[in-house]
Amino acid sequence: MTYSTTVRYQRYTFVSLAEVFAKANEEKSGDSLAGIAATDQRERVAAKRVLADITLREILDTPLIDPANDEVSRLILDSHDAAGFAPLAGLTVGEFREWLLDDATTGETIAGVQQAIAPEMAAAAAKLMSNKDLILVAAKIRNVTRCRNTLGERGVLGIRVQPNHPADDLGGILLTVVEGLLYGCGDAVIGVNPAIESVDTVAVILHSLDRLITVSGAPTQHCVLAHITTQLAALERGAPIDLLFQSVAGTQAANASFGISLDLLREGRERTLEHHAQRDVRWIGQNVMYFETGQGSALSAEAHHGIDQLTLEARAYGVARAFAPHLVNTVVGFIGPEYLYDERQIIRAGLEDHFMGKLLGLPMGCDVCYTNHAQADQNSADNLLTLLTAAGCNYFMGVPCADDVMLSYQSTSFHDGAAMRRLFGLKPAPEFLAWLEERGIVSGGQLAIGDMATHPLLGELQSLIGAVDVR
Repeated sequence: MTYSTTVRYQRYTFVSLAEVFAKANEEKSGDSLAGIAATDQRERVAAKRVLADITLREILDTPLIDPANDEVSRLILDSHDAAGFAPLAGLTVGEFREWLLDDATTGETIAGVQQAIAPEMAAAAAKLMSNKDLILVAAKIRNVTRCRNTLGERGVLGIRVQPNHPADDLGGILLTVVEGLLYGCGDAVIGVNPAIESVDTVAVILHSLDRLITVSGAPTQHCVLAHITTQLAALERGAPIDLLFQSVAGTQAANASFGISLDLLREGRERTLEHHAQRDVRWIGQNVMYFETGQGSALSAEAHHGIDQLTLEARAYGVARAFAPHLVNTVVGFIGPEYLYDERQIIRAGLEDHFMGKLLGLPMGCDVCYTNHAQADQNSADNLLTLLTAAGCNYFMGVPCADDVMLSYQSTSFHDGAAMRRLFGLKPAPEFLAWLEERGIVSGGQLAIGDMATHPLLGELQSLIGAVDVR
């Protein structure tokens, strides 16, 4: 099927729905690299005009990737809520955008139809929205999850403590964790990216983090962001797993390049839930997965099928929501300028990803980040961090001085998270906040400590490290 429109006396014809989607996307270096982007702004406007008149029913009935050859497409169709979709089916994408922005459409209203919104529908709406539109709609929606604590409630901003160490040194990792706790961070997760991908390393770090949480009493969860098979092998050896991590993408081929399948994710979730049932830990919910995504991942794996990176990112969220995760975050600027060239593209992608994930029912966070060869700087990160906080982002990263010395990229720091909480009047997760107040780290909802070097928790570091026994 072809689609045509006229813009300023020039006729534009698009040979497929996939081409309309790609050329309606805001400018991204990744789409240009793939050879599917609009050639100029006039063609982009023409594609947006065509897209605005396409119905949601047509999008559902025209899979961009054949479900006979792609398990992600099959998952999207098999899990679609047909009954909930009935009131939306006849809307055009333009009308859907207007419905989302309407003041009468509340977060609760949207929550009632989230399973009826296919990822491609969320992507289509995002292509017609301004940055402000993306913020306004996302801010309506709260997707709440529970593991050891409760994340995503209105008025709550979580922070992941990311204590990466270039040599996986336990002392360095635990020292960073304690520093993060003293800033009121760590309620989202204490999550380590290991420098060495081995079962032994992952098991040692998991035991160490679990012992620190047990000794300190902090009501939060831990995670080691290794490949899912490495984590499950560590689990077999007796290592404790709170959240099971995996990067995911929007096509079967891209996921295969990560060494995963939907069946492997299902198995991992089931084994983690069984493991939780056997541990003497107070779980308050069954959200046990942690996923990371990012625009451009399918293209970098040469597994994009000619689909634009925004739409493929939405499809990755379709994968994620099938597993009821506790955390999802877009690592928005990590892949590099080949996919998101500069500050403008990174900010736009971050707002798009957050909007689409929230619209699809996910507990969305964002690693507001960039690589050192991108046309961006820390002011760029501050801009996106502030916009996403206004949009109701569930959580951000907490990295010492915003500089990850192991992964060699720039992110957000502990004090960045504290600044956003203060600026917007937000609090940590409620269970975690009660612990912070009990320990004297927070008073009246605000950080209460002055000289961190004198705080008792820091003084306990040596005993915490001494209490770690993984043998």
